[in-house]
Parts: sequence; structure tokens; C-alpha cells
Amino acid sequence: MITEQTLNSLRVDIEKTMSPKRFRHTVEVEKMVERLGALYAPTKLLTLRAAALLHDITKEYSTDRQLMICAQKGLTVSQCDLYAPKTFHARTAAALIPDLYGEFAEEEVISCVRWHTTGRADMTLCEQLVYLADYIDLSRTFEDCVTLRSYFFDKNPESMDWDARLKHLRDTMILSFDMTLLALTEEYLPISPDTFEARNQLICQRIAEQTAN
Repeated sequence: MITEQTLNSLRVDIEKTMSPKRFRHTVEVEKMVERLGALYAPTKLLTLRAAALLHDITKEYSTDRQLMICAQKGLTVSQCDLYAPKTFHARTAAALIPDLYGEFAEEEVISCVRWHTTGRADMTLCEQLVYLADYIDLSRTFEDCVTLRSYFFDKNPESMDWDARLKHLRDTMILSFDMTLLALTEEYLPISPDTFEARNQLICQRIAEQTAN
């Protein structure tokens, strides 16, 4: 069972395994997901914070170590995946949670960690919130991150009704995927099919709503 006490212990434990910069980012993601969770999933705050603390536990592993974990855990790695090693940590972190942090090995926590980098079609609300928190936490100073953070908060989602707030989250997610696709295209890097599918699902949802109205 996830409690404030277990989260505090987890935070102490992971600090020992990360560089100061990575730990600062992790703590900022926890703060951001709590802020987002208050808007969208107030009953899931502990789950969201646990996922935030765990999302980058293997981020600083070498590519060889990431691949070894994938092999040990039976995780499929495609040729394109090999050219996008920054996506490995989402898989390996999710896979190692039961071994390293068993008390947090809840399905929802693991799925949030698994999909926080590429996204996927039909993301759960919690998955979206962890993905977004990782993108816009206050430690992020990249132009796209700053732009997306402003886009989300400048429209004052606190003042929106529930339907408008959900649509705002969806539009923010679409913008985040657009930014990712453009950045990867400009760098001539492969794009995960999961990211395409995540974007297409949300785009089709928005078009269907606009058509219906």
C-alpha cells in the first residue's frame, strides 16, 4: 500500500542511485504530477507521485545495461529501437519495479512508468498526467518544454469545467506529440510507432467531437 511514509522512504532510496541533476528532475516531476493530479485525479495522488519518483530509475544506465535488462525480462527490441536508446529506460524501469521496489508494483504505477516517454494509444488519465508532468516540470528549460508548460497553465485550467479541462489536457497532449515528432524529424531519428498511435487516437477523437458538433 502506498502511503506518505513509503513515498518518503522511496525518495530517500532513489536519491542514492541518481545524479543530483536527475534526482532534482525526478522530485520536480513528483511536484508537477501532484499539481496536475489535483486537477484531474485527486484520488490518485499517491499513485501518481509513486510513478513520478520511479519513472527515471534506469535513465542513467548505459545502453548495454538497458539491453541486458530487456533481454533478461523478455522485452522485444526492434532495429529502430536501437537507434532511439533514450526510450529504453521507460521499459526497463517498469520491468524492474517489482524486483527493486516491490511495494510499489501496482499495475497503474507500472503502466505510468512504462508509457511516460513514448505515450501510446488510449492512454489512461494517470498515464497522461505522468507523461505531461515529465514534459513540463519546472526543471525543464528546453524551449518546447517551456512553451508546453505555458500553453497548459496560461489557459487557467483550474477555472474550467470538467469537460473543458479534459479537452484542454487532450489538446496539450497532442501539442506535446507534435513537438516530439518535429524534433525527432529534424534530428533524423526514428519515431516510436506508439507515439504515432497516441497522437492519431487523440486527433481522431478531437475531429469526431468537432464533427458531431
